[in-house]
Amino acid sequence: MATSWSPIPAWRASLAEHLQVLTAAGSEEEAERISAALVERRLAACVQVAGPVASRYRWQGEIETAREWICVAKTEAGRYPELEAAIRELHSYEEPEIVATPIVAGSRGYLDWVSGNVGEG
Repeated sequence: MATSWSPIPAWRASLAEHLQVLTAAGSEEEAERISAALVERRLAACVQVAGPVASRYRWQGEIETAREWICVAKTEAGRYPELEAAIRELHSYEEPEIVATPIVAGSRGYLDWVSGNVGEG
């Protein structure tokens, strides 16, 4: 049985309907709390938590290292402002990493499932 695939042309990437939004949390407990809240509030259909990962970065002039957990949320582009606000509200970092990447192609069934599980329920 063939699956349908309908990519968004590269020239329309900024108009993508769906996003993956990444944030890094300082503990597994924080990552689990953020992921649960995003799904419960219907800001994300799914949030995957992976870690720990080793992070190295410059912060306030110093090179830092940290053990972090990565959260990857799947949502609709129109939910991004609320999702970002929720991450900022729930996050312990002064300036959390919040990076959205357009989903330029994906299985239609999965993307429909994402749309059906964000927003008004």
